[in-house]
Amino acid sequence: MADPARARRLSKRISQIVASAIEHEIKDPRLKNVTITDAKITADLHDATVYYTVLGENLESKPDFPGAAAALESARGVLRSRVGQGTGVRFTPTLTFVADTIPEEARHIEDLLAKAREADAELARRATGAKHAGDPDPYKQPREAEDDEDTEE
Repeated sequence: MADPARARRLSKRISQIVASAIEHEIKDPRLKNVTITDAKITADLHDATVYYTVLGENLESKPDFPGAAAALESARGVLRSRVGQGTGVRFTPTLTFVADTIPEEARHIEDLLAKAREADAELARRATGAKHAGDPDPYKQPREAEDDEDTEE
């Protein structure tokens, strides 16, 4: 078992090395819009999971996740050797690439928040001319006569 702080430092270094290698060394055009978002490593430092996301060519185009996954799979050996050279650990961890779902989840949460804002606006619109169903002050008021008797005693 490695020190948790060492594992965090190593996972951060792995993500930097993989991102740099994808940008500067690997010439696969399918990796042009791939961004490394995070890396996690097991406690024994033998397996690393690298999270990535793919951006589209422009705002309207859909990202090519299958192409990026295939390109990362084909470049796994080169990337692992770069990680081994860059980290200097005794055992170079195996790399597993996982598509990061955070952008999709963030988009889903934004849609839910927009629906909630619309529902709040509709409720506020309906409440503008509304009146309370009961008395304006539904609480019972204390009798003033009883208060006078208590103070005299």
